[in-house]
Amino acid sequence: MNTMMGLINLEHEHHFFHELTYFRNGASVPFAGRYRLIDFALSNMVNSNIEEVAIFTRSKYRSLMDHLGTGENWELDRRNGGLFILPPDWNDPSDISKGDLQFFHNNRDYFHRGKSSYVLISGSQFIANMDYKEAFAYHLERNADVTLISTRLETEQPEHERCLRIEVDDLGWINNITSERKNPLLFTGIYIINKDILMTLIDKCIAHHQDYFFAHGIMGNISNLKIQTYEYKGYSAYINSIESYYRHNMNLLNDENYKALFYKKPFVRTKVGSSPPATYRDGANVKKSLLANGCVIDGEVEGSILFRGVKIKEGAKVKDSIIMQRCTIEPGVYLENVILDKDVHVKENQRFIGSKDKPYVVAKRKEM
Repeated sequence: MNTMMGLINLEHEHHFFHELTYFRNGASVPFAGRYRLIDFALSNMVNSNIEEVAIFTRSKYRSLMDHLGTGENWELDRRNGGLFILPPDWNDPSDISKGDLQFFHNNRDYFHRGKSSYVLISGSQFIANMDYKEAFAYHLERNADVTLISTRLETEQPEHERCLRIEVDDLGWINNITSERKNPLLFTGIYIINKDILMTLIDKCIAHHQDYFFAHGIMGNISNLKIQTYEYKGYSAYINSIESYYRHNMNLLNDENYKALFYKKPFVRTKVGSSPPATYRDGANVKKSLLANGCVIDGEVEGSILFRGVKIKEGAKVKDSIIMQRCTIEPGVYLENVILDKDVHVKENQRFIGSKDKPYVVAKRKEM
């Protein structure tokens, strides 16, 4: 039976989230009240029957390792296969590889020992509840070397400037990958590749002193490979900036968007918490907001997302904001278009107002 193994490659995902990535990498940034960005890529793999998943991560991965643990919340704490977090480990004095090719070269055993003949490679910035089984069946049916998963844009947004676009012929085979913004067919950063071809291209790229597998191994060999695209048509978001992070969180306050992402089976998985339900005390006023377990509300919350354990004291108002775990908002505080990272304490009678395209962001553990 043909199967896939998974790889989440974080090497090329730079820290576009500023204050939110002072102490963590982008993949472990909290999202939608109880999740992390990496939960979507990891859940999609597990829900598509992928039983072994590796993660390439170079820096600020303590928070990521704490969140993932043994992989038990994704049913990856298994004797055979499971979850492999692969930080950099350059022990080969003859190694000449660079960029993410260093990860591929120094972790060849992960691919060689895996029983699967195909590899699904993803980043963490494309957010969707996606079943890869249909894309894999299409890959096998067409006998492709590589299948790039794409989505068609309805509205161009600033975060799409950095995304690659796919050009296809009449039969669906890719003949070019560009940055042409007029092209609405967006590459999601997710692709399926035959493992033997992957290993051959890795060796070829390293021998030519190249840096990045997708740019040099895939894009540099379009004419030599059978590359096709599978178009995903469900709800999705691409998050690679503070502005896109804020906007796509706020979009989930629309019931239709929230249900499209989280009510679709199989469900997105995350680290399980054990907090009590949110508590709304006398005088609490909450409108069109998303609150996680453990919140205690005495004040006003409007159009906002509150993570676990947030406390909003009497006389405080939070509007159009994202408040992460265990933040405390004291009486008389007014927050609008604000993002507070974990464990921020806002003292009495202060006002912080950002804008929707430039929200006011506070790094974790600040006293304000």
